[in-house]
Amino acid sequence: MTALGRSGVEVTPLGFGAAALGNLYTPVDDEQAHAAVRAAWERGIRYFDTAPHYGLGLSERRLGAALREYDRSRYTVSTKVGRRLEPAGGTGDDLADGFAVPATHRRVWDFTADGIRRTLDAALDRLGLDRVDVVYLHDPDDHAEQAFREGYPALERLRSEGVVGAIGAGMNQTGMLTRFLRDTDVDVVLCAGRYTLLDQSAATDLLPEALRRGVSVVVGGPFNSGLLADPTPRATYDYRRAPRELLDRALRVRAVAERHGTPLRAAALAFCAAHPAVASVLVGPRSAAEVHDCADQFATAVPDACWQELRGSGLLPPALPVVRGLP
Repeated sequence: MTALGRSGVEVTPLGFGAAALGNLYTPVDDEQAHAAVRAAWERGIRYFDTAPHYGLGLSERRLGAALREYDRSRYTVSTKVGRRLEPAGGTGDDLADGFAVPATHRRVWDFTADGIRRTLDAALDRLGLDRVDVVYLHDPDDHAEQAFREGYPALERLRSEGVVGAIGAGMNQTGMLTRFLRDTDVDVVLCAGRYTLLDQSAATDLLPEALRRGVSVVVGGPFNSGLLADPTPRATYDYRRAPRELLDRALRVRAVAERHGTPLRAAALAFCAAHPAVASVLVGPRSAAEVHDCADQFATAVPDACWQELRGSGLLPPALPVVRGLP
């Protein structure tokens, strides 16, 4: 277990991202969702991340139900604020936002202090918990002024009151996350998709700043939403059909990894976890089998020769000071 910044909240090196439990793109039934959480527990995963956005609260409800059989002191839960759910009373589904659930609610962007507390209270009800360990401001890209002026101070008050143990922000970009590191006292930031075998942009600003300030980074999207898990013409990159040039690059990385007896998924996870600023890597399994596969891949040692060839062939920056074991 690794502590997040100076908070004392601890996470396991491999974490469980629960978006799939909210029926991300395709339905998952209750038993499959619960089996995935049970498998994660069996494999030693003790960090679970969710959000109201994931399936309009379905992910939180399922995760909370599945975790009820375990000792609350033995696991860490994070959720997110900034998208408040309001009853919609309409028909149809939520597939436009990526989730195969009925459109029972609508999302309202709300980074006000009142919105933060209301969203967290509702999340706790869905989770069936009296506290969560970590709360992130969720995707404040287009709401920077309100997030910094109102949302962040609200999280700081929740932390000082002992309502939550650690606070931060979660985004798919590095610029604003780096600003959070410089301008606030966050414990952790969640950076999705920007530190992978295909995109190392977080190494330019975010990760060095996190190291300087003693703030932890949780890396999400280690497979860039699918391309690094299974690079086929139908694979997705950042939740859209992967561009041909990125597919070709992923196939080249896979060929190098396999020459060294390493599955691409193992190399992808090892790369994310190797940076000293990274406290945990979140994967998003939708079944027990996927959990076991991720845990197996995470435990796979990647030979130094594999990293050397990736660097030598231009598939990883030659001066990237992040992969442990390299000169």
